Amino acid sequence: MKIAVIGTGHIGGSLGDKFMTAGHELVYGSRQAPGEGPGGAPVRAIGDALADAEVVVLAVPGGAVPDLIAEHGRALAGTIVIDAVNRMGEAETNSRTLIEQAAPTALYVRAFNSLGWENFADPLPGAALFFAADDGARPVAHELITVVGLHPEYVGDADKAGVVDGVVSLWFSLVQQHGGNRRLAFRVVD
Repeated sequence: MKIAVIGTGHIGGSLGDKFMTAGHELVYGSRQAPGEGPGGAPVRAIGDALADAEVVVLAVPGGAVPDLIAEHGRALAGTIVIDAVNRMGEAETNSRTLIEQAAPTALYVRAFNSLGWENFADPLPGAALFFAADDGARPVAHELITVVGLHPEYVGDADKAGVVDGVVSLWFSLVQQHGGNRRLAFRVVD
């Protein structure tokens, strides 16, 4: 797949590295000057990164999302958009409404937001990642979560993004209760 990861920080870099290792064509989108990003993938202007993408992963700070979507929302039309952003302090932690308004034909996925980046870079054995997705995006989300090394746990279609957001609050609380240990993850036992 042609994947554009928007953001070159810990989350974007960790995910991008795993996607490239799995053989996907990857480019980072950033406001930084073009160059080389995590894992050696090219960094391009955001608009250029979005131009050929089949899958877009949003991995930017929460406060950057409204402007990013306002400027580049049309480029998301017809793509699978994976929302890994937590917009803390906002009415909605996820960016689903913003994305739907700007690009109604985009297929939405809420994933990679409920664990710390450390769990993407070096997943704990058997760790689960909860996600919600539009039907047409579910197989892609499942594959990309798997290549990161996590077990995909589907909680429902895109309207269940808030359920995934609830996991974020639980994860943050548990991290605090465990002395700030961000290598904490969830496992689903059948």
